[in-house]
Amino acid sequence: MITNRKAFSPVFLGFSCFFITCLLISNIIAGKLTQFGGVILPAAVIIFPLTYIFGDVLTEVYGYERARLVIWLGFGANLLMSVIFLLTIALPFPGFWTHQDAYATVLGFTPRIVFASMIAYLAGEFSNAFVLSKVKLLTRGRWLWTRTIGSTIIGQGLDTLLFIMIAFVGTVPVPVLMQLVAAQYIWKVGYEVIATPLTYVTVGWIKRKENIDVFDDQANYNPFRLEGKNEPI
Repeated sequence: MITNRKAFSPVFLGFSCFFITCLLISNIIAGKLTQFGGVILPAAVIIFPLTYIFGDVLTEVYGYERARLVIWLGFGANLLMSVIFLLTIALPFPGFWTHQDAYATVLGFTPRIVFASMIAYLAGEFSNAFVLSKVKLLTRGRWLWTRTIGSTIIGQGLDTLLFIMIAFVGTVPVPVLMQLVAAQYIWKVGYEVIATPLTYVTVGWIKRKENIDVFDDQANYNPFRLEGKNEPI
């Protein structure tokens, strides 16, 4: 493991902020449906896959334990945002303000959707970070594309399947559910594949700039523990 032992560098903080920002934006715009070549998808597909790319970069460069911290920070920020939206919608409003219904439609996530999003997010992101970390150990840092794409196949698969099933089972016909899962999964994995050259450039630049390349030989993979073995947090 090569590390400069800096607690939290500006680059790490910057990528962590990008990760959390993409997560929050994707959940806000998820209610808008869009259509590509006859395939209907939530608008969040244009930005949500970026959370996995940023997650790949964080895990590849800084290790699983740092990525775990950022995943929980994203979870907390998303939960806080959802609660604030619900509280804001419940606030009394003047009679002349005629946009309450529109505001509630866009930002009024139902409890079932929020729960589905939270569970899918944790399962997907942690499995993505775990697989990437383990494959990096197996390959000893070679063939970056095998772990970025391989981890996305697992992580996005769990995320997509859990979200669709928890959010819509019983309300949408099973064939439609399967179509939704397949369409979103193919889109998200394809997004990662296309972005692979950019991931290579970004990872290489950060490793050189930070003089860091963590191998998780002694990492604690418990997703509920924030303090790591490789480096104290």
